[in-house]
Amino acid sequence: MLKNKEGQKAPELTLLTRKQGEWNKVNTGELFSGKKVVLFALPGAFTPTCSSTHLPRYNELSGVFKDNGVDQIVCLSVNDAFVMEAWEKDQKAENILFLSDGNGEFSEAMGMLVDKSDIGFGKRSWRYSMLVNDGVIEKMFIEADVKGDPFEVSDADTMLNHINPKAKMPPEVTILSKPGCPFCANAKALLKEKGYDYEEISMGSGISFRSIRNLTKQNTVPQIFIDGEHIAGFDKLQEYLAK
Repeated sequence: MLKNKEGQKAPELTLLTRKQGEWNKVNTGELFSGKKVVLFALPGAFTPTCSSTHLPRYNELSGVFKDNGVDQIVCLSVNDAFVMEAWEKDQKAENILFLSDGNGEFSEAMGMLVDKSDIGFGKRSWRYSMLVNDGVIEKMFIEADVKGDPFEVSDADTMLNHINPKAKMPPEVTILSKPGCPFCANAKALLKEKGYDYEEISMGSGISFRSIRNLTKQNTVPQIFIDGEHIAGFDKLQEYLAK
C-alpha cells in the first residue's frame, strides 16, 4: 500500500547526479534543510507521460513556483545518473534538479517503490509529488493505487494551486519562425527582454508556409500567439507589448 508521509521527516540519503559530465553527491537532508522544496517522482526518464507532460510543466512553471516561495524543484526517478543527465539535456530542463535514485532507496524509504516487472521496468517509483518545508513533508499528492500509470494529481498545476490558488500564471506564447529570419530573431529577443517564455515552432520541424497560411492567413514569419490570441508579426508584437 502506498504511504502518505505528511508531517514526517523526508528520508535523509545520499543520491547521485551528473552535471556536465561530473559526478555530484546530494544529501537529501542538506537539500531540504531550511528550504521549501517541491519534489516530484515518476516511473522513468524518456517515458511518454514523464517526457511530454509531467517534467515539462514543472520546468515551465519553475519561475512561478519561485515567486511563490519555492527554493528548489526536484525530479526523482529510479534511473541511473547517466540516464537522468541525458534526459535533462534532451528536455532542456535547466530549472529542475535531477536526482538519480538508482538503487530505489529513497523511493523505498518513502513507501513509493513499486514492482513494474510486468512491463520490464523492475522496481520503480510510483508517481507522486510532495512539498517539503525545512525537511518536513508538508503535503503529498499521490496518484491512485490502480493498474497502469495514472497521472491526475502529481502535476505541476495541482501543486502550484495548493501553494497559492491565486498564483499569477505566465502567458502562453508560441512563435512560428524560420531559420535565419532576422525579424524572428528580433521577436525572440524582445520576448526574452520582456521576460516572456515562449515555445518556438520553426519551419522544417513540422511546419511550412502552407501551415502558417492555414493558421494565420499570413505569408510571413514570425507569427506570434499569446494566450491564444494571434498577435501577428514583429511590428504587432512591439505594439502589443507597449500597451
